[in-house]
Amino acid sequence: MAKLNGTKVITNKVRLSFVHVLEPHAMEEGQEKKYSTMLLIPKEDKETLGYMKKAIKAAYEASKSDKLKGIKFEKLKTTLRDGDDEMDIEERPEFEGMMFMNVSSKTKPQVVKREDGMLVKTEDPDDIYSGVYAIASINFYAFNTAGNKGVTAGLNNILTTGKGDFLGGRANAESDFGDLEWEDDEDDDMFA
Repeated sequence: MAKLNGTKVITNKVRLSFVHVLEPHAMEEGQEKKYSTMLLIPKEDKETLGYMKKAIKAAYEASKSDKLKGIKFEKLKTTLRDGDDEMDIEERPEFEGMMFMNVSSKTKPQVVKREDGMLVKTEDPDDIYSGVYAIASINFYAFNTAGNKGVTAGLNNILTTGKGDFLGGRANAESDFGDLEWEDDEDDDMFA
């Protein structure tokens, strides 16, 4: 299901974290605000990861004589990283068995969901949040900033595919209050 077209990859299902796609966000004060998210890609998704590696190679080949001059492919820095190696899995269990990468864009990505067999744009925070499952369209490109050289990916568009538990400590109201026991004679509206 994943697709590759040069440096553009359409992923299989991934999980989104640190979602800032409805409003631009700056990671640090003084930085340019961008639309961004982190993709969590299961390591067993060999198709998506294979396409990403091919797109990284294509972006490298396109820039090895200018932006990436002097960098061998084997030594190339990429933003595709291993969650098991770089994250504390006990503290952040969602990274176990995952590769991850941050993607961003200066322009707002389109976010769509399937509704009655059609793709429908959405800007509802209940549809796009940290923890949701999605398919992402990303484009790999070379960077050479402040002495750092490598390949990263920009965010094009997102198709949400399924709800997931909120990441980062947020919970939905049903999980917080769904198991509360109520006595029949309690007044449900304390402000009445």
